[in-house]
Amino acid sequence: MFPDLKTFHHTDFADPQRLLAAKRAQSTSLSVCIPTLNEEGTIARIVSCLREALVDRVPLIDELVVIDSGSTDRTRELAAESGAAVHLAADILPDHGNRTGKGENLWKAVYQCRGDILCFLDGDIGNIHPRFVLGTIGPLLTDASIDYVKGFYERPLLATEGVDPRGGGRVTEILVRPLLKRFFPDLARLHQPLAGEYAARRRVLERIPFPTGYGVETAHLIEAARLVGAEAIAQTDLDERLHRNRSLADLGRMSGQILEAFFARLPDARQTGDERPPMMSLDAYLDRFHPCPSTVADP
Repeated sequence: MFPDLKTFHHTDFADPQRLLAAKRAQSTSLSVCIPTLNEEGTIARIVSCLREALVDRVPLIDELVVIDSGSTDRTRELAAESGAAVHLAADILPDHGNRTGKGENLWKAVYQCRGDILCFLDGDIGNIHPRFVLGTIGPLLTDASIDYVKGFYERPLLATEGVDPRGGGRVTEILVRPLLKRFFPDLARLHQPLAGEYAARRRVLERIPFPTGYGVETAHLIEAARLVGAEAIAQTDLDERLHRNRSLADLGRMSGQILEAFFARLPDARQTGDERPPMMSLDAYLDRFHPCPSTVADP
């Protein structure tokens, strides 16, 4: 038998004041990070919504950050105007070079952001609402046994014949869920393993490797389960998420990167994709977050 997967609904955490009290009682800090690449159509609304509700009205978010992959549109400008701290991924840890991909942004966010809890949101959410943050950080602030929380939702697919309310998440249903069921069945009950809306404790994220591409979310779940156990992973129903639907060509590239990350984590497998090491292996990270106390000899 596999441990029960703790499942919540975002309405369980609808009161930001309650979460703020829990955060202060634990002396915990929260960073919300949005990885972006050419998201000028949605980024301003996302940042403005979260800043108004969870920074200005209730100071739950300590740090609202955009990590950008090198957008050629106005993403960075609009994010900054809306109140986010904006960083170019290439400027973070420059001694370690720069690679392309979502996972690269998230890896560098672990270094750049200061929070004890990191919450990630995709930059293309069309129906942004505070629940995307509240629902994923809520379990972490109210249950010390939980270390990693995934969001899940309906993902409507816009098509020429209309809207299929459950047609999104094609890679999840065709590829990822069958693989998890076969090789990591304790994770197969996650409804949206590829969801870009999730939160985790720093002590987990700093100890796992990050594929630089779209395999990062799959790798996170497998690595987190190995590190803290599947029972420390939970999920929250966020109702519905609207976003742009990707082409089959884009989904094909995404699937290839997911497969590389997945098979690299099977027993006796060799790493074949582009991955970043755990942050805890970097001297720059240790100096920033885990400095050794100075020792002074007694006179």
